[in-house]
Amino acid sequence: MAELSGQRAGAPQRAGATGNVTLAMVAARAGVSPQTVSNAINSPDLLRPDTLERVRQAIDALGYRPHRAAQTLRTRSSKLLGYGIQPVPPGTATPVLDHFLHALSQTADEAGHRILLFAAPTGPGLLEAYQELLDTHNVDGFVLSGTAHGDPRQAWLAGHGVPFAAFGRMWSGRKVGDWVDIDNAAGTDAAVDHLVGLGHVRIAFLGWPRGSGTGDERAAGWKRALQRHGLPVRGRRAESEDDVEAARHAAGPLLDAGATAVVAASDTLAVGCYRALADRGLRPGADVAVTGFDDTPAAPLLTPSLASVAQPLDAAGRECVRLLLARMADSGRAPERLLLPPSFVVRDSAGPAAGPQPRTRH
Repeated sequence: MAELSGQRAGAPQRAGATGNVTLAMVAARAGVSPQTVSNAINSPDLLRPDTLERVRQAIDALGYRPHRAAQTLRTRSSKLLGYGIQPVPPGTATPVLDHFLHALSQTADEAGHRILLFAAPTGPGLLEAYQELLDTHNVDGFVLSGTAHGDPRQAWLAGHGVPFAAFGRMWSGRKVGDWVDIDNAAGTDAAVDHLVGLGHVRIAFLGWPRGSGTGDERAAGWKRALQRHGLPVRGRRAESEDDVEAARHAAGPLLDAGATAVVAASDTLAVGCYRALADRGLRPGADVAVTGFDDTPAAPLLTPSLASVAQPLDAAGRECVRLLLARMADSGRAPERLLLPPSFVVRDSAGPAAGPQPRTRH
């Protein structure tokens, strides 16, 4: 992990000198649990004198400086909850994230808190942004989103005794913290079920490159549903970045191979499929069914209107705030993880299969 607090080369490792020392490291040196270290910092009267002294010696030896959010959690709450906004390409719309953020802010406000937005860059500067906010604004905790494989934030925050809750599960590394996520596999499963009910048997999937936790879940739901219905999977999947033109090119081979329906991992990919159909003189919904995911504001405005999987973003925002406040009130509680069911919104693009459909098992 990169050094986070600007320690001078050769300087002694005193309290607050380095961001590399974590609460977990102090606990290991003192031979106690992380919760005991947290109690030594926030509620020393709860500990026996010999235990408190052992923890204090470990803090001094390692040069650990507790973050102010952890120090003042019980006594001087700032009523601020941090939320990092990650960069997106210029001109990229983020309606799903915007909807979630509105729900998050409203729920926090109803609970007497405020959401403090800050820039959370990708790469080596990511953790520096969180440390700076802890040092300068004394936030009570964080809501995370955009969790991905190799995400360092959860373990870093847990190691520093900082409460957090995530919109998105922990895909790798230490299984720590509370999270709420959408059951993405259930969403694409429902889309396939609907298409099978309309007579489709050659149902393709247009998804993101493998390795994205969310994208892999959406692909898994499609595959699971096809296998349950005894329909072929091989040769029915294509991958694309979440870009309309990239999706347009990726969808072409699926259509040329005879797919009568395409389940897309996002509404953006579905629009790319619309364009690939237009290139071939075909019509979404009439010649080839198309479904999206996220039910963005543009979905009902397309021609034809796009069937899509809607995420319960209001519920996700409420649950994130609830989980964070519960963690702030009781740092020792067992982690809580929630999967929220999405819903399939039927529109014109999910039309019936045209003509007889051969059923080929795989």
